[in-house]
Amino acid sequence: MGVRSLGYLRLAAPDVDAWRTFAGDFLGMMPAEGGDPESAYFRIDDFPARLVVSPGEAAATAIGFEVMDRRELAELADAVAAEGIEVTPGTREECKERRVSGLVRFADPGGNPIELFYGPLLQHSPVQTPTVSAFVTGDMGMGHVIVSAEDGEAAYDFYTRVLGFIERNTMARGRVVFLGCNPRHHTLGITTQEGPGRLLHLMVEVATLDDVGLALDRAHRMGVPMMHTLGKHTNDRMVSFYVYSPEDHAIEFGWDGLRVEEPVPTYEITAGAFWGHRFSPPPER
Repeated sequence: MGVRSLGYLRLAAPDVDAWRTFAGDFLGMMPAEGGDPESAYFRIDDFPARLVVSPGEAAATAIGFEVMDRRELAELADAVAAEGIEVTPGTREECKERRVSGLVRFADPGGNPIELFYGPLLQHSPVQTPTVSAFVTGDMGMGHVIVSAEDGEAAYDFYTRVLGFIERNTMARGRVVFLGCNPRHHTLGITTQEGPGRLLHLMVEVATLDDVGLALDRAHRMGVPMMHTLGKHTNDRMVSFYVYSPEDHAIEFGWDGLRVEEPVPTYEITAGAFWGHRFSPPPER
């Protein structure tokens, strides 16, 4: 019993139109229909919108993790409630808007907004991503996210013991931990830092190295600010680069991430990259 994958991410942003350009024209996601005309919806596969951006102060409003079915959702909701965390069932309207069969929501120990859901209403029209050959999803879900928590140990305990994540590796002497729940090397990372929990990073994976190279060209042409240059990670072996989103979230665009098919012992990395990934500070907006 446990989380199966990252299913979707919902953001609030003061400039939704900037995200229409960033997610659609730059990242190569397909604009999709949704229930709120003021929000932007994006598909990357046969799921309903994997990314939704709505007007508001910049923040993640929901990190949606998929579970197997209604029974597993109920069991996990009970397990979360047993930790003293308030769990709220999704309303019929919320499920309809997200195009899922059922969901619950709660704040994790760091304060991050989490939703567990089952039964996405799959889209049977082919996704059209003209600037990307394909996104790598399937049994590995949308990609991965990194969040912060003031008490990293409490967050680690919650995600592993209650939601069923597996520790893959750590860095910065355990201050950052990477957790998996499917063959993707990590679906979730937790960074211990002061302040309320927040979304730090989203990664999407594409099918070819050419997809990455063409995205680098688009970033240059469109003036998308670079955060980390092209490089190769030491833990998931992904070749990727990072840019700043319109609100300065770290967005990783990568290829050829490591699949972990069998349990392996955890380890600590002493460098984030074999090569590349040179850092640039956020631009002055």
